[in-house]
Amino acid sequence: QVQLVESGGGLVQAGGSLRLSCAASGRTFSTYVMTWFRQAPGKERELAATISSGGTTYYADSVEGRFTISRDNAKNFLYLQMNGLNAEDTGLYYCAARDPGRRIYDYWGQGTQVTVSS
Repeated sequence: QVQLVESGGGLVQAGGSLRLSCAASGRTFSTYVMTWFRQAPGKERELAATISSGGTTYYADSVEGRFTISRDNAKNFLYLQMNGLNAEDTGLYYCAARDPGRRIYDYWGQGTQVTVSS
């Protein structure tokens, strides 16, 4: 079992930055694929960035070059550094974990709200 708790969301002006954190419980955090999803109002949830247990990263085109995903396996933390924020980045941001052998994300946090004012 893994429990995930996000923090770091808030209100920021366009062009600003935020750093999201996701604290994970459990001994097996380092083995999981970790992903930040986001859901804008009235839209479906989408993958923003993902990182493998070995540190390989993938970004959605919409955040490539502006967001950086990282993890600290010693501390059981996942991060998302977000720079150059714009109104389209507004939404609820979730961290999620899955076993690398599965496609389904078994563990989800409650989400943290990011609001970008233009």
